[in-house]
Amino acid sequence: MANKQARYLRQHMTRQEVKLWVHLKTWRSDGFHFRRQAPREGYLLDFACLKYRLIVDVDGGGHGHRCQSLHNRKRDARLTNAGFRVLRFWNNEIDQNLAGVLDAIRTALEDTPTPRLRRDPPPSGEG
Repeated sequence: MANKQARYLRQHMTRQEVKLWVHLKTWRSDGFHFRRQAPREGYLLDFACLKYRLIVDVDGGGHGHRCQSLHNRKRDARLTNAGFRVLRFWNNEIDQNLAGVLDAIRTALEDTPTPRLRRDPPPSGEG
């Protein structure tokens, strides 16, 4: 069911999600592979760079309501406990300051230690 909903959401992205996606998908050549509407931890994440454990969420006006705000805090806590960092941006931030939003995302990615590849042996602890 999550995959069906994710497909629907990818086909019906908001104007702000499209605006952000146009840029994020070009970052693949820099090693930052983002997925749209990625199912994780029981949620559909607007954008996720799984290698760097970064989630970018785009919030519209409905997210300001108390009930939705509480849901977002619980969701963010669960994702943080699973090892993700969550960045949230309002639609108007994307409309009015796209460059600043992109800079914040890029900074978060570059501040992340380079992920260890699966084939790398674990650190031995002996030096």
